[in-house]
Amino acid sequence: MIPTMAREKIPLVIAVTGHRDLVDREKPAITAAVKTFLEEMVEQNPDRRIQLYSALAEGSDQLAAQVAHELGLDVIAVLPMDVQTYRTDFKHQSSKREFEQCLKLAAETIELLPAHGVSAEEIEHQGPNRDAQYAQLGVFLAAHCHILLAIWDGKTSDHMGGTADVVHFHHDNAMPGYTDSVFATQQMLIDDESDLVYHIVCSRDRDEGQPAAGLNPLETWWFSKDVDEPRSNTMPVQHKTIFARSAEFSRDSIRYQDLIQTAAYPLITANDRASLPEQVEAINTTFCAADVLAMHYQRKVIQTLRITHILAFCMGLSFIFYADVETERAFMVAFLCFFLVSAVIQSIAKRRSWHRKYLDYRALAEGLRVQFYWAAAGVRDENEYQFPHDNFLRSQESEVGWIRNVMRVAGLRTNAARWNKKSGLEFVLREWIGDKQRGQLGYFSARTRDRERKNRITESLGILSLLTSVLMIAGVVFAGHRLPEQWIGPLLAAMGALLLIYGIRQGYAFALAEKELIKQYRFMSSLFSNAKLRIDHSVSEREQRQILRALGRAALDEHSEWLIMHRSRFVEQSDIWRMSN
Repeated sequence: MIPTMAREKIPLVIAVTGHRDLVDREKPAITAAVKTFLEEMVEQNPDRRIQLYSALAEGSDQLAAQVAHELGLDVIAVLPMDVQTYRTDFKHQSSKREFEQCLKLAAETIELLPAHGVSAEEIEHQGPNRDAQYAQLGVFLAAHCHILLAIWDGKTSDHMGGTADVVHFHHDNAMPGYTDSVFATQQMLIDDESDLVYHIVCSRDRDEGQPAAGLNPLETWWFSKDVDEPRSNTMPVQHKTIFARSAEFSRDSIRYQDLIQTAAYPLITANDRASLPEQVEAINTTFCAADVLAMHYQRKVIQTLRITHILAFCMGLSFIFYADVETERAFMVAFLCFFLVSAVIQSIAKRRSWHRKYLDYRALAEGLRVQFYWAAAGVRDENEYQFPHDNFLRSQESEVGWIRNVMRVAGLRTNAARWNKKSGLEFVLREWIGDKQRGQLGYFSARTRDRERKNRITESLGILSLLTSVLMIAGVVFAGHRLPEQWIGPLLAAMGALLLIYGIRQGYAFALAEKELIKQYRFMSSLFSNAKLRIDHSVSEREQRQILRALGRAALDEHSEWLIMHRSRFVEQSDIWRMSN
């Protein structure tokens, strides 16, 4: 059974970053601006559950959390370190009391572990190691939110992990002093969905605390990396599309919740839960929804393809009968009727986006599969500030960024937990890689055999059609003078029908990309076989996790190629017309 979480709306996450030293006279207006913004997000996204991530620090963090609580929104407290250590950062009793109150009201609390290479003792006191915790917090919030709410003066800063640095990381995937030692990534060069900032301009209660030149206190802007219009009064179109796609998935998850509940194949069973971190359940739940919905829309796509190809055959047969047997007007009427029925079916499928949904939901499910097994095995990116969703679909058009948006929410808790126990590693080797009967090795072996069998049927049909047609033509050429005149037309019609059958079957195989899928399944089977071989000869758990990381990245790349291939394979009405003539 799938947990009841599957029946909830997919979250739209807003993370707040901002200054602690707000000017008192501006606070009421800032509070009003935050309230207006959150209310608009609720109103514009009825199919999403709005969540606020906040570190509950003095100033902007607490202000935004208070407003979210008043509006009845979930506030997730994401703290830079354990609560006891974090409490020492609150110098004023009023802000400490407000922190305790916000913490009590939070729907959930996540404490980030010490940054890589830093011990818990080293962050107990002020200094570079403690600053690194705040830098890690900013990176974590930026990497796991859909919109970054920045209550910010707009100025750059030398303070690592400050508001300016968090905004910079959200835009450019880089934070001076924290990510400098890590090699450059593709994210720095690609326009994607992870750069959206809602900027509320503020002053700071300090000398020269006015906003940056060109900005005025209490202005609000949508701030992105758009080359032509980085600041705008309305959300950029690109991000509206991404949010619309995410809302569509959320809506489908709720609409088909009963189907998901009964038809899902979870990545984790009751027997395995004791050996895995509880945080993977969120990924498993989202995977079940995406996987079932992908199969649901795949069935609709295949049904559409089958019906339209049968109609194409009927159209072609009507034309052959009209041309070679009897020039009856009824054959042309039938031709047009078949064409119109096919056009209506194609129109319904296109309007309801069955093909796009099938591909997108399948891509999401496969991304979540890798994300789940990486989390269960304790696989982490060699770049501390990168996460599984950062590795997926980077070469695709920006609208598929909604898939990463869903993954970034599903992986929130696992990315913070850093699980790395041997029981999880053993589970992944058994269930993900598997052998010839189970896991991905068993799956791709079986799928390869099935696709090869179907391809042989197509090729045999082609040979049979060609030989039969040659024999018929030979019969007409060498014995045609002995045949009754009325037989010639039906013989030619039969020959045309056989060739038509082969042409339609070829078109159907092309739409399903059967030959390409055979190559893909062989490649994936080889990929998992090589991974198993390497793991069987590995000498440490660390090496095994490195192999699993490479395997996951290769799988994500292959799924991205799969998406590109299939997006161009859906048969349009013009293709049906060509096949029937």
